[in-house]
Amino acid sequence: MLKIYNTLSNKKEIFKPICSDRVNMYVCGVTVYDLCHIGHGRTFVIFDVIARYLRHIGYKLNYVRNITDIDDKIIRRAKEKNQNIKELTNLIIKSMHKDFSSINILSPNSEPRATQCISEIIEIIKKIIKNGYAYIANNGDVMFDVKKYRNYGMLSHQNLKKLYISNRNETLEVKRNAIDFVLWKISKTHEPYWISPWGNGRPGWHIECSAMNYKNIGLHLDIHGGGSDLIFPHHENELAQSICANKKTIVNYWIHSGMVMVNNKKMSKSVGNFLTLRNLLKNYDSETIRYFLMSSHYRSQLNYSLKNLYQSRLALNSLYNALRDTDISNNTIKEDNDTNKIFENRFYSAMNDDFNIPKVYSIIFDMAHEINKLKNKNIGLANSIALKLRKIADILGILQKDPDDFLQKNNKIHSNKKAEIDSLIEIRNQARDSKNWTRADIIRNKLKELGVIIEDHSYKSTWRYK
Repeated sequence: MLKIYNTLSNKKEIFKPICSDRVNMYVCGVTVYDLCHIGHGRTFVIFDVIARYLRHIGYKLNYVRNITDIDDKIIRRAKEKNQNIKELTNLIIKSMHKDFSSINILSPNSEPRATQCISEIIEIIKKIIKNGYAYIANNGDVMFDVKKYRNYGMLSHQNLKKLYISNRNETLEVKRNAIDFVLWKISKTHEPYWISPWGNGRPGWHIECSAMNYKNIGLHLDIHGGGSDLIFPHHENELAQSICANKKTIVNYWIHSGMVMVNNKKMSKSVGNFLTLRNLLKNYDSETIRYFLMSSHYRSQLNYSLKNLYQSRLALNSLYNALRDTDISNNTIKEDNDTNKIFENRFYSAMNDDFNIPKVYSIIFDMAHEINKLKNKNIGLANSIALKLRKIADILGILQKDPDDFLQKNNKIHSNKKAEIDSLIEIRNQARDSKNWTRADIIRNKLKELGVIIEDHSYKSTWRYK
């Protein structure tokens, strides 16, 4: 029996889809103005596993993952690059697909773009206005009137009065209330626009998702997901406007994945710790990155560091080493045995408990340990467990490569990285010997950026990962 943690209720609930054999899942995708970062990677790896598992246990899944292709950030970036908006967004979408494919994220059933749903957006806004929950602001924008909707804050579990107090210093030149949000934005000169009853303009960010899930799924969906940074205000606003348009609940289960920290700090371009998937993939094996992105419970924060990435590499090495010298190509292998049944039951127990992937990792390692014990005693049973391990791991999107190929490639990547570090250590030692402390410090800082800590001794310097 599958249980899912529902952000709306703040507790685990037994999963009961609207239709017994079908599941509709909508996940907020990427705003395509820049390359995907490691946080995107984590969110969409997690929902990729959820999609794989739902299909594995027999549901017909309709997985919709949207693309936001019109937004203030996109307009600004296009101006900065002196580039056509459509050219920019198409380029970023192509890069996104390449990066996601590299870390084995399967394509969703559909991937609607906001600009393909303008007519649906306009119709939803008309309903919200008709039902008395929106107004025309002083500048012509259409705004959602939060005060009219008494349940605002129900998803993010925030008190409406406290929200007003925390925003009371905001200057109200345009909107009635500080926390009102835009549904339709009147375009400025030289900005993209669509014709609407309220003037030429473009949709607000929140209304785009309401329209896209309505167009591709309908009024009611089983699962709505995204990163935890979207709970407020994006998903709170999306929930509010959808209920006010249709006068009914639109989502049964809200699922949110935790954020990625970088060396225990929030990822930010201004801090200089912004990590794109593209750059990570240049230096690290794609399966190692995917394994790492699943290494803490999906609702928890995940801390990126080279040490943690290195630990993920070692974990995969250990698992692939266990799979070496096993033969799963033989059609006579009997998968149905008591040992595999125990492992299989443990796997379902972990995944049915709110998709507990770290617990599945521990089960896979127990299977690998059993394989290693049996290789010289009962190769038939070892092969059987190896086959079951591969099938379980396939739901996580890992351990499907030839073990020897993976180990050879991965060790080569590690050797190249180690050679770079050793070379920098040697140059730094020479700087220290010649008392060039400035150069020594520059190299120390460079190594720190690589996630390496230097330990100086009287006889030599040694290093370790953070």
